[in-house]
Amino acid sequence: NMAIIKSAKKALRQNITRRKRNIARKKNLRIVLKQTKVLIAQKKTKEAKELLPQIYKVLDKSAKTGIIKKNTATRTKSRISNAINKKQ
Repeated sequence: NMAIIKSAKKALRQNITRRKRNIARKKNLRIVLKQTKVLIAQKKTKEAKELLPQIYKVLDKSAKTGIIKKNTATRTKSRISNAINKKQ
């Protein structure tokens, strides 16, 4: 925390806050994806299908806020839905 100028101190505070928020969102994204992959691996496709809207929401929001890229979100959605449909 070597900021001297007032605006630099504020910018530092904002960076810290945003970093915490981004890390939390990324963690949430990973948790949801892992839950789904576990369900797919256990061949619980019905439960995995029920999680799809939640996954889509988290991915879209992450892409919108810049945590992940738009194409990454789209690719992930595609792969997960394909994985669920293959296991059925």
